[in-house]
Amino acid sequence: MTQDELKQAVARAARDYVADRLPQGAILGVGTGSTANFFIDELAAIKGRLGGTVASSEATAKRLAGHGIRVLDLNDIDAMGIYVDGADEIDHGLAMVKGGGGALTREKIVAAVAETFVCICDASKRVPVMGRFPLPVEVIPMARAHVARELQKLGGAPRLREGFVTDNGNLILDVHGLSITDPAGMEQVINQIVGVVTNGLFALRGADLLLLASPHGVQTFQR
Repeated sequence: MTQDELKQAVARAARDYVADRLPQGAILGVGTGSTANFFIDELAAIKGRLGGTVASSEATAKRLAGHGIRVLDLNDIDAMGIYVDGADEIDHGLAMVKGGGGALTREKIVAAVAETFVCICDASKRVPVMGRFPLPVEVIPMARAHVARELQKLGGAPRLREGFVTDNGNLILDVHGLSITDPAGMEQVINQIVGVVTNGLFALRGADLLLLASPHGVQTFQR
């Protein structure tokens, strides 16, 4: 199977999970990225069950609206049952590195509100130790150089994501060369650097459920 076929398979599994678990008229959080895009396309088949969605990026909101799926502002809802999103890496404790698409801050906010975080990805994203994929860090523009120096002290090699500005008007530093053996600890340390908005480690609030696609089918893992 190609990677796109694996993404398609896990997107269908996530659609079925949502259809089975989310009450009629409930709110669904939707992530950002290539796997999330496959999921959005699958959602069109069950959009009548949804009270609305909350998008983690402008790109996701546009794709949802293109399918006629209602998009709500997070500030206008009181509760969200499920949030579905992909990951750039995920370990066996269901901590993740996210933000390859640059939407990490909004993804982290939506995930914080959801009762259940469902991660969808293919088997290539599951690793024993995260760090092979560069860790995205969203920074206030005037703090870019300061944050980069602090990240170097942690053993990383930060590189500015050239020509990219987040939906929040900020910059992304992609940190190479890390071996993330304590995801929750590193998430907290990086977030304490002045000028950091947030980083792409989702460990303090990791996934509750992983739907993992391989050539042998879609497996389910729970924390």
